Amino acid sequence: MSDHNHVHDENCNHDHDHEPQVLIFEDENGQEVEMILVQTFDVDDKEYAVFVERNNPEEDGLILRFEEENDEVSLYQIEDEDEWKRVEAAFNKMVEEQE
Repeated sequence: MSDHNHVHDENCNHDHDHEPQVLIFEDENGQEVEMILVQTFDVDDKEYAVFVERNNPEEDGLILRFEEENDEVSLYQIEDEDEWKRVEAAFNKMVEEQE
């Protein structure tokens, strides 16, 4: 996943298929929510993934740390406040550079 480090949208300026990677998450009310992987990026040798809600892409997204091992991906919430600050700063900088 880390080969592509950008948002895939109508402004993407290169050729390849744009089939979204969709995952099902459960919200705080136990309802299933389809989330689309829109971007991956690295911070301090760790990989992170940005997801937005498929039916409400304008809402705030979700950033999770992910690890790949033997073709299996595991997603983790960022619980450490210092890690979150570094990830948030890197994400905000990346968004500014893409505008």
